[in-house]
Amino acid sequence: MNYQSCDLCPRMCGIDRTDSSQPSDGAGRPPGRLGFCGCTSQVRAARAALHMWEEPCISGLNGSGTVFFSGCTLRCCFCQNYQISSENFGKELSVRQLADVFLRLQDDGAHNINLVTATQYLPSIISALDLIRSQLLVPVVYNCGGYERPETIRALNGYVDIYLPDLKYASPEVSGKYSRAGDYFTYARQAIPAMIDQTGAPVFVEYSGPKGTCQLIKKGVIIRHMVLPGQKEDSKRLLSWIKNSLPDKKYYISLMSQYTPFYHSKDFPELNRRITSYEYNQVLDFAVELGLTDGYMQKKSSAKEEYTPPFDLEGL
Repeated sequence: MNYQSCDLCPRMCGIDRTDSSQPSDGAGRPPGRLGFCGCTSQVRAARAALHMWEEPCISGLNGSGTVFFSGCTLRCCFCQNYQISSENFGKELSVRQLADVFLRLQDDGAHNINLVTATQYLPSIISALDLIRSQLLVPVVYNCGGYERPETIRALNGYVDIYLPDLKYASPEVSGKYSRAGDYFTYARQAIPAMIDQTGAPVFVEYSGPKGTCQLIKKGVIIRHMVLPGQKEDSKRLLSWIKNSLPDKKYYISLMSQYTPFYHSKDFPELNRRITSYEYNQVLDFAVELGLTDGYMQKKSSAKEEYTPPFDLEGL
């Protein structure tokens, strides 16, 4: 994995991201030389802080030490984090500075180091983790959109303890329309089994601290699926694939109802609304029928804009 002929994600743009010969467009995206993610070889992040809105076994009582990276390998029209994923807001960090951010989050009591949308910076992140291998005592979470090359996942062996992938779409028409990735499921259905092969079945530990006790995940895979308006049948197809293709008891499911119209949702009238209780309950009931009961579900009240943290460079 390197930046010189970038193949970190399924786009495999082959761009030399270390080439700084072109002028910047003012947002850290020099025109004409960068690939789909819009990132140079310089790490950018927008926030590094304790985060309480992940699954209970990840946030725990103290919070997950979450680093939100700038840029993205997808272009989801409904992205809640569009200021950083598409507009590339963030602060540049050296490898040493990034390593220090990880250690500070650990010192702040983080239950884990949570790398959000990190694929485009993996060479630098791996170097940062190598610098502090003997000092970092909490698990590393790889929080991604599920659009990953299995080769990239295998390269993370020994660096990542917990995988938290989205599984967004089964239909290539839907993924092409909403995320500009018609091959989304082609890669997700390879990447997620690679994650499970690497971590094995989920392992939990009991944490006791000043705020009480809780169960924390130490290693494993939690597959997230957010139900989209009008797409309950695609959700059911994904759940069927999970049941029929993945090894039993080797993963957890997180079924999410938090969809909120954001960013370019207004350009797609069918997405410019929240999901109904009927839609979510249809998908939830189908999961139960399949026996997919190890995991989490969300209350409908989770569909709120305030669940998106402020990207204000906190912690950087």
